[in-house]
Amino acid sequence: MTSVIDRPAPRAAAPAKPPRTPRRNLAGGRHLPSKVAVNGLLILGSAYMVLPLLWLVFAATKNAGELYSGDAFAFGSDLVANMQRLLGQDDGIFLRWLGNSILYAGVGAIVGGFVSLMAGYAFDKFEFRGKRGLYASVLVGVLIPNTATVIPLYLLAASIGLTNTIWAVLIPTLCNPFSVYLARVFSSGYLPAETLEAARVDGAGPIRSFLQVGFPMLVPGFVTIALFQFVGIWNNFMLPLIMLQNRDLFPSSVGIALWQSQVQQNPEFSTLVIAGSFVSVLPLIIAFVMLQRFWRAGLSAGSVK
Repeated sequence: MTSVIDRPAPRAAAPAKPPRTPRRNLAGGRHLPSKVAVNGLLILGSAYMVLPLLWLVFAATKNAGELYSGDAFAFGSDLVANMQRLLGQDDGIFLRWLGNSILYAGVGAIVGGFVSLMAGYAFDKFEFRGKRGLYASVLVGVLIPNTATVIPLYLLAASIGLTNTIWAVLIPTLCNPFSVYLARVFSSGYLPAETLEAARVDGAGPIRSFLQVGFPMLVPGFVTIALFQFVGIWNNFMLPLIMLQNRDLFPSSVGIALWQSQVQQNPEFSTLVIAGSFVSVLPLIIAFVMLQRFWRAGLSAGSVK
């Protein structure tokens, strides 16, 4: 006899699932107007900041006649002549003004930035009597505009005979409340208390702990503070205008304003004003390009604790 073996019937293949239709991003559609508005405002803000600088680049190549006629965003042919006249005007007085600006801004950025860094480090890491009150006064100082302090500073400088000297401009740059505030933020974000405690266990005192342990870790924050100080002092106008009468001590901002006041009597001074403004922007660009790596790191660390 032949035996028949029952074999299991093969299973039917499962029906293929229909492909999913992608859902429309309803949230993205709802937020589209806000994105367009935000990007539009950013574009307008960028144009507001970039277009004057771009115009300055083109204007520095033109003579007095071309400044007031023709296309504003077109190159002229007098860049070399404008620079030669700028550097030769009044026996090269602009170079003296530029050197004064570098002196005021450089000393204020390095020395003032270091003083602010030490103050912020002390507010963050030390406990002492009156700490909260002193730091509150620093925050109040951040809210006071610099122009409101010019007259009191002038009266103080006049009482001790410092007006019309470089010290009348240098000394006020050595203390900046906003820089102290930034330094405390950087100290709390960059420098763990455990690191300083380990240094104290190894026998380091407060000064040695700051110089050998704290300061190397705070270098990006110091560079950021120094850049803010440099730009603020470089663009400062009211303080040197009130403090100084000798034009050999003027920074470039006050010197260019002096030339600007003579444009109505002599229109040829307009090219000096444009060329001087163009040259005055270059040190700021160079400083940011050389130190932008530290600046970006300092801003990111200062914004996240």
